[in-house]
Amino acid sequence: MDATMWAQIWSQVALAIFLGIVIYLKVPGMITKTLDARAVKIAGELDAAKQIREEAQSLLAEYKKKRSEAEAEAAEIVAAAKREADSLAADAKQKTEEYVARRTALSEQKIKQAEADAVNAVRSAAVDLAIAAAEKLIGGNPDAKVADGLFSNAVEQVKTRLN
Repeated sequence: MDATMWAQIWSQVALAIFLGIVIYLKVPGMITKTLDARAVKIAGELDAAKQIREEAQSLLAEYKKKRSEAEAEAAEIVAAAKREADSLAADAKQKTEEYVARRTALSEQKIKQAEADAVNAVRSAAVDLAIAAAEKLIGGNPDAKVADGLFSNAVEQVKTRLN
């Protein structure tokens, strides 16, 4: 037998002894136990991740629901603001029309009053003019018949001029 063969034999014997010690010390059980513990730990982490995922999905659904509610509420607020703005615009238009109508009526009333004052002033001036003309024509103390005639004539002339 040569040296290579002896080396081969001793390496096989060493391998057998090594395997015997590993089995005697229950290393495969320890490895199995460690792998089982790691599998349990990974399974727990997977369960926790699954639970966290479910919670996240429920939170997402809740936030989507709240978002849709907020959007609906915002739309309602916008619609209410639009209705209120329309109402305020209508009220402002109505008040403006009323103000214009009142101002127009007041202006018309002032114009009528000014016309009446002007007519009265013209009448008064016409009467004064007629009286002055009559006094000038008469020149003194006329008798009652002449005065009545002159007065009636002057009134008739004033009436025709004013109409």
